[in-house]
This record gives sequence, C-alpha cells and structure tokens, in this order.
Amino acid sequence: MSNEVQRDLFSDTGTLNFVQILLADLHDDLSGKVARFRQLTDISSTLGPGGTLIHGGEVAYTAWIEARTSFIHGNYIATVLLCQSLAEHLLAAYISISFDAEKMPKRISFRDTLRRCISRQLFDEAFSLELLTLMDIRNPLSHYRDIDDPSNLSRRALDTRMSAIEHLRRDASFSLSVAIKLLSLPPFWLGGDRLE
Repeated sequence: MSNEVQRDLFSDTGTLNFVQILLADLHDDLSGKVARFRQLTDISSTLGPGGTLIHGGEVAYTAWIEARTSFIHGNYIATVLLCQSLAEHLLAAYISISFDAEKMPKRISFRDTLRRCISRQLFDEAFSLELLTLMDIRNPLSHYRDIDDPSNLSRRALDTRMSAIEHLRRDASFSLSVAIKLLSLPPFWLGGDRLE
C-alpha cells in the first residue's frame, strides 16, 4: 500500500489540534454546563450518603454515569434514552433477584416490569405514571413519528412556539429527575438511616 493511500486512512490532525478542538468544545456553553451540573447536584441530594445500589449490572451503571455526563454537556436526547435504559434495567434486575421473585421472562416489557414493581409495593401508581411518561418521552426519540403525530419533536415545537432544544432540555431535566427519584427509593439507597 502506498504512503498516499495510507495517509488517507488516518487523520492528519495532530495531538495539539485535537486538544484545541476539545478545549473549544469545553468552552462552548460553559456557563450552561456549569448550570446543568449545579442542577444535577441539587436534585441528587436525595441519593444515599453512602451511594446507590444499582441493580442491572454494567448496562444500568453505565447508563446512569453517561446520563449525568450527557445532561451536563447538553446532549439531551442521549440523557432521555439513557434514563429510560437505566429504569428498565434497574427495575427488571431488582425484581428478578427478589426473594419472592416469580420466573421472569427472558425479555420483559417495561409496562410488565412496572406492574410487577407496583404489586411488590416498590412504588405507587403515581410514580409508575412518571416512569410511563419517561417512556412516552423516549419513544418518539427512538422511533420515527410523522410530523402530524403530536409527539413528534418538530410538531411539539410548532404547536407550543417553543424551540425544539428547549423541549429537549425540559425532557432531559424531567428524565433525570425521574431517574434520581428511582435511585432514591429505599432498596437502592445506601448509607445512613432512610427517612420516609
């Protein structure tokens, strides 16, 4: 293979150029990133002082870590998708290891997971509705919706006369608050006495 062909396979950008690009990216919307970090810190006050027990293995844990980072950096769609992933994996894994666990299907719908959680009194119907709202926010971001569908992001922006990015920011904020509320439930709360 000639050097000319090989050169096309690799970037000509040097390390210093990459550092400059990364610093510029970090600098863009720095005040917004700081504000979102503060918001995340404020709403995380309900998490256990000793941490949080995250059932669901690497997927649930990584979803939680990446959801926080995505939110801070303004990656709102990623935040929503990751919070939904966290909820699905965390809750199904928790149910599957319960002492009174019934045989779980190899694949379980989120609605079935929520039904099982309510029957075990992990949370009430009201919180189940919040989790279903999270699912309803995530679905049109994961699956195509025609412009006439009320859940289509462009349609929402047109109907409300609010920017699509503002809708996404609000959706991401809601998704993170639901995820934190979920992680603050007694079975996942570590350290100290849990006051109800």
